[in-house]
Amino acid sequence: MAEITAAGTGPTPQNPDDVRPVRFRGGGFLPQPRRFVGLAVFAVLLVLWELGSRAGVIPALVLPAPSEAWEAFMDLAQSGNLQKHLAASLQRLIIGFTCGALLGLAVGTLVGLNSYARAGITPLVAAIFPIPKIALLPLFIIWFGIGEGSKVATILFGCFFPTVIATYGGIDSVDRSLIRMGQSFGLSRWHIIRKIVLPAALPAILSGMRISASISIILLVAAEMIGAEYGIGAYVLLAGNLMSTDQLIAGVAMLSLLGLTVNFLITRAEKHFLSWRN
Repeated sequence: MAEITAAGTGPTPQNPDDVRPVRFRGGGFLPQPRRFVGLAVFAVLLVLWELGSRAGVIPALVLPAPSEAWEAFMDLAQSGNLQKHLAASLQRLIIGFTCGALLGLAVGTLVGLNSYARAGITPLVAAIFPIPKIALLPLFIIWFGIGEGSKVATILFGCFFPTVIATYGGIDSVDRSLIRMGQSFGLSRWHIIRKIVLPAALPAILSGMRISASISIILLVAAEMIGAEYGIGAYVLLAGNLMSTDQLIAGVAMLSLLGLTVNFLITRAEKHFLSWRN
């Protein structure tokens, strides 16, 4: 940690050892990396869970031990079905989230920068956004069929609205003095949008995408539980119907790892695009 020295009020001390070190306190409340704390918390919880299951404190039917869930996961991998379930889920998630996020980013930018678009689109967003997207899944099945189209459309629809709201909300929060400064220097509208507006709104946009990604995983599971042969949601539903709690926990663990992976990718994007905040 950087240190500065302060001599205090009185005459300057002749002996350098008398100088009192003062801790640097200008960090601006920046979070410090603590890499192993999260892993330690997970490890402690797993150990307590395993010990509780082996001691009989936690009934196996209610919550099987992590070792049993791991065995179910290995059986799934050895059978070859793990790749099929993961491939189906990842394909739906990537297509639905990417299309929904890009479309939401474009519409949100249009709403944030154009008064006519704001007046016409904002009421529609406010009216449709509160509707549970799972409730619209039967309608999407009628429109797009029982196949991949309805599942991708559900994820896209659920990802679209949070991205729109986060994008135009981030644009609205941009400091107008920065925009006026760009105008005073004679920058064009496009350069102001590209150099000032979008970079300043990017923290809110990425936060909205983090929320959209979580919603996309939830909708992915819900969509796969209706008429899907392969997918993590279909695997979890089948395990629940068979009362196979070890397979059920294995499926939930896969969803958790999927969420951690998405969170890691968005965090890396924030560090890359928002390095100027430090």
